[in-house]
Amino acid sequence: MGGKLICCSRATGRSPYGMNMKIGVLALQGAFAEHITMLSKLGVERAEIRLPAQLDDLDGLIIPGGESTTMGKLMVDFDLLEPLREFGLGHAIWGTCAGAILLAKDAHREQPLLNLMDITVERNAFGRQVDSFEAELDISKLRQAGDAREAVPFHAFFIRAPIIESVSGNAKALVSLPDGRIVAAQDGHLLATSFHPELTGDTRFHEYFLTLTKGDASRL
Repeated sequence: MGGKLICCSRATGRSPYGMNMKIGVLALQGAFAEHITMLSKLGVERAEIRLPAQLDDLDGLIIPGGESTTMGKLMVDFDLLEPLREFGLGHAIWGTCAGAILLAKDAHREQPLLNLMDITVERNAFGRQVDSFEAELDISKLRQAGDAREAVPFHAFFIRAPIIESVSGNAKALVSLPDGRIVAAQDGHLLATSFHPELTGDTRFHEYFLTLTKGDASRL
């Protein structure tokens, strides 16, 4: 399963995903600059998003890691909560760490949520900042036939990370820790990761997200 992962041309720097593709990164708070850098590596047009009108010409949106409560409050302050919900009904959104919490329908506490993905998350599941860690993840479920890269583990950074406690409806687990705890899930064109792919030089998750914006990835 999974969409074919293709990197940009080394010779031209052009994106194979199409000259007309444009991906936004919510830039209210958190690690948005790092996602912009990763999209730049893939040759994709990208934009920092802070206002509802800026969603109009996007093919997809990334909600970065940061502090989910603060980010949710800023979404309300900038009148973004409902426009983001509407955007997510028909466009691909990927939430990393805090972004994954904001996509969820249940975070075990009262806070602004987009209520888009049929997942339940637990905030700060591994403890405080000092309990942050790194792990090698099996991402074979992202593999396309003939693409051997997904046999290589993905080096992931977990920083005050949430856990995806459960998935329901059409949501499915994509990646789990060795103990079975879910750290990446997909619900149609929506993607959530507990960890921070933008902090590595590995573009495989960003490439996978781009396939969701085009509808190329198999629906789990």
